[in-house]
Amino acid sequence: MSIIMEEPKTSLKSHYHCVFNIKYHLVLVTKYRKKIFRKCDLDFLETLFREQLNLWDCELLEFGGEEDHVHLLISLHPNVTPAKLIGSLKTVTSRLYKKHHAEHFKKFYWEKSLWTRAYCLVSCGGAPLDIVKSYIQNQGRKKVMQMKKTIKKISQK
Repeated sequence: MSIIMEEPKTSLKSHYHCVFNIKYHLVLVTKYRKKIFRKCDLDFLETLFREQLNLWDCELLEFGGEEDHVHLLISLHPNVTPAKLIGSLKTVTSRLYKKHHAEHFKKFYWEKSLWTRAYCLVSCGGAPLDIVKSYIQNQGRKKVMQMKKTIKKISQK
């Protein structure tokens, strides 16, 4: 069970001895880029994705899409392997979409798959990469930096 701890401008979650804030932007595209989704289909898929992510102890933060693809902003639990989660999401949503929208699905596809095998997954959130790099590079150098600033101030006088 995860507990949310509010901090300024960020929301950290905790799990036993771990504090985390892992967010991904996931894009899934329909097979052959078929323009299959209507507004009602996107609403149905949003509900499916939300329910499935909750089962994985993850959270759907934002959802959007067009006729041939969907975008998800996901808060991921650190115990979850992204590739396994995505495989499960694609399998379950494809199966349930076909089950509930069979007639519409048959107009576009003659096979089982709704989604293409590929996906786009981009990590997001937190500090920009340059700031993180600088922070890591300067670890243990705080006293040296303070000394350099002091020397610079003294030499300017």
